[in-house]
Amino acid sequence: MKRLLIVEDEQLIAELERDYLEVSGFKVDIAMDGEQGLKLGLSGEYDLIILDVMLPLLNGFEVCKQIREKHQIPILMVTAKKEDIDVIRGLGLGADDYITKPFKPGELVARVKAHLARYERLIGTKENSEEIRIHGLLIDYGSRRVFVHEQEISLTTKEFDLLYFLAMNPNRVYSKDHLFDRIWGMDAMGDPQTVTVHIRKIREKIELDASNAQYIETVWGAGYRFRL
Repeated sequence: MKRLLIVEDEQLIAELERDYLEVSGFKVDIAMDGEQGLKLGLSGEYDLIILDVMLPLLNGFEVCKQIREKHQIPILMVTAKKEDIDVIRGLGLGADDYITKPFKPGELVARVKAHLARYERLIGTKENSEEIRIHGLLIDYGSRRVFVHEQEISLTTKEFDLLYFLAMNPNRVYSKDHLFDRIWGMDAMGDPQTVTVHIRKIREKIELDASNAQYIETVWGAGYRFRL
């Protein structure tokens, strides 16, 4: 049974969401503030997190950012303001999707099922959870090996880490600054421009036509996106 975490400070909304999800076969826990949500979210015990933006003690943006640094599970953010949608889209916080209040409970259940199914396709079965297979590309995290149409490709450590991170978070745009902080570390000395260099090298190795990328797409003025 999949286990979900709802982080929502409005008790009636949280309980309504929980009831619909439990009827659909999920086990659901509720956190009523950002600090509790962060603590539970970092535990690694959940398959998906439904995270409200406006929370007491710690807002949803910060909770999402800190959880994403440790775990790659789907995070669905809930917001009541259009301005928050722009933030979710623009800052590369790591959320997989958003849903705006008010929404129908059935829509929430459908979104949850869709993201769980997509995540399972990406990581494969539990017995093969360290592999990502997408359009002829195989990334084996355990052995740190990459294959394109069954031909092994040699990548440097940072090239592999960058490719794996993007592939684990498909269809999301990440800025060069975000990718540099994520792969090289926030305290690393260097220039985010190195991300562009590494992306070019990865494309040269995995793409049939580096000028017409199938896997890693440039979103002009925003960053890079792994296409699913």
